[in-house]
Amino acid sequence: MKKTWPLVALSEIARPISRSILVKPGTAYRTIGVKWWGEGAYERQTIDGSETAAKTLSLVREGDLIINKIWVRHGSTAIVTKAVDGCAASGEFPTFELDATRVIPRWLHWQTKTRMFWAKCDALSRGTSGKNRIKPELFLTITVPLPPLSEQRRIVARIEELAAKVGEARALRRQAAEEGEFFFASATKRVRLQSLTGSRAKRLGEIATVTSGGTPAREVATYWNGDVPWVKTGELKDADIRATEEYITNEGLQNSSAKVFPVDTVLVALYGQGQTRGRTGRLAIPASTNQACCAILPSPLLEPRFVQWWIRTLYYEMRENSHGGAQPNWNGQTIKNVVIAELPLKDQRRIVSYLDGLQAQVDALKKLQAATAAELDALLPSILDKAFKGEL
Repeated sequence: MKKTWPLVALSEIARPISRSILVKPGTAYRTIGVKWWGEGAYERQTIDGSETAAKTLSLVREGDLIINKIWVRHGSTAIVTKAVDGCAASGEFPTFELDATRVIPRWLHWQTKTRMFWAKCDALSRGTSGKNRIKPELFLTITVPLPPLSEQRRIVARIEELAAKVGEARALRRQAAEEGEFFFASATKRVRLQSLTGSRAKRLGEIATVTSGGTPAREVATYWNGDVPWVKTGELKDADIRATEEYITNEGLQNSSAKVFPVDTVLVALYGQGQTRGRTGRLAIPASTNQACCAILPSPLLEPRFVQWWIRTLYYEMRENSHGGAQPNWNGQTIKNVVIAELPLKDQRRIVSYLDGLQAQVDALKKLQAATAAELDALLPSILDKAFKGEL
């Protein structure tokens, strides 16, 4: 049953508070920040007093309400937790002490995670250049529903019970995704090892030409925006490449180490940010590449997609062996030295067909998981909406 509660201005249940401390060089201060969209307060960094121009800072205490004046319109509002108790806030982070006889901190904690609360903050923010600061006195005019303390405790307990279940569901979804990735990586590795059993093996550089591309000088305008597709490592996503983000001119091609590679060339990222290194791409169009892309040219002894899958199995193994640390860069010699099974083309194509089918199953699982994730993301806002309308 829907319940009607009075809407109370924050000024009735919260008052500005400043626990000022003098800033002294040689003294360490734990500083605080407030994440966007109700994600809470956090400890930013510890600074020496000589590193700030501020003459004073203000200590925050567990249970305080704190905001970031600049980004409050983006949900930069939080209740201070035990983890950040005692941190120091600058003047950009006004702090408010709550009236414990009228409101419990967790009630406002969940309020700060609602779109309705963010919208009210946004409406009161003013400024320029996208940084719309809110004045503390205006922030305190925001109204919130305020039932009796006993009802606040009951509803908070119910919210947190449901939020815990949502969290468990998210954890299970992540676990399923990780298990799917592990299964796929294990399956591809097994196929590679089985292919080597009882077959002849050669180094890739012995049966295919392995080379790399180049980058025309960026400062020469006539080298760029031409008709020659130019691939960067970030575009290698284990798929066919039919278009590129950048194009170079024939002049740029002739005045650099770049060259045009034919269709069915398999590209491998030798290095790059994040998990880019080791990723592959197969040219579906003639294209050039930068020097961070290794190119394995078509060979009559190799099915291009078989080569691509072979390299991909090494990518998964490389990630497994890195144990979460930095993944080693590859180079052209690394690719030339890759040992590959010398199988008849029909057997190579059979393996490609099997792995493509396995990939399709994994893709279907990921699509289902993405849909589930979207549903879970929508669940907590729905719970909070009902809670603060008195329907929970």
